[in-house]
Amino acid sequence: MTGIEWTDDTWNPVTGCDRISAGCDNCYALALAKRLKAMGSAKYQNDGDPRTSGPGFGVTIHPAALDIPRRWRAPRRVFVNSMSDLFHARVPAAFVQQVIDVIAETPQHTYQVLTKRPGRARRMVEQGLVLPPNLWLGTSVENGGVTDRITELVNTPAAVRFLSCEPLLGPIDLDKWLFPLGCPDGCGCRWPDDDERFECGCPGCADWRPAPAIDWVIVGGESGPNARPMDADWVRDLRDQCVAAGTAFFFKQWGGRTPKAAGRELDGEFWSQYPTDRSTSCHV
Repeated sequence: MTGIEWTDDTWNPVTGCDRISAGCDNCYALALAKRLKAMGSAKYQNDGDPRTSGPGFGVTIHPAALDIPRRWRAPRRVFVNSMSDLFHARVPAAFVQQVIDVIAETPQHTYQVLTKRPGRARRMVEQGLVLPPNLWLGTSVENGGVTDRITELVNTPAAVRFLSCEPLLGPIDLDKWLFPLGCPDGCGCRWPDDDERFECGCPGCADWRPAPAIDWVIVGGESGPNARPMDADWVRDLRDQCVAAGTAFFFKQWGGRTPKAAGRELDGEFWSQYPTDRSTSCHV
């Protein structure tokens, strides 16, 4: 089991990573790896580059861990590589394929693969990697400065595509990624937030109800002694964008030094939606 609110369990066939953006500055996994190395944990003895990684956090594959999900009988949501990034450049393509094979062979589970490197995921799919339908692919987006990751994500065919906006360090406008395609008749309108949609007169707009290209958005504040503040209006704006588009919204926490004390209530409500909770017609 895990303390992460939006998943049931974690599976780490890879450990270790490298910081690449502001969202990585206070990486919980890097700090945990240092403690696990000091405790003698076998999976965390490979050190990473001190400039971008740290003790026990060098990228390391663990073939022996591949069989773990096969031993789980009850269906569960599984966060893949909570202590790494499956699409890190130093994870061999052949091992990525082995991980994907396990996912495909255990369809009773739902696997949540979160990466800061969706570009590699897209390229591997273009080269023949097949993402099974029980794999949800997500990318981390901490502010409006790294939204190129969203472009890579929405250009990758996955059964479910999601964003983890945690730690949320600034506002994010999702408009052009929620519905990247316009009306199928090419009139240029944008459903659902374009009032002219009902007046353009083209046949495609009459009954057009696409599903958003982003199925799920998770939002959370940073936690720990060096937690950076999160503006409540950034959270509300993302919630409102998701509600308008029909995208599932999950608010994980306000964060802070003691995040449990701050809780996860937003304007008197708890937002715990999952992408399978909403009805959709089709993906754009």
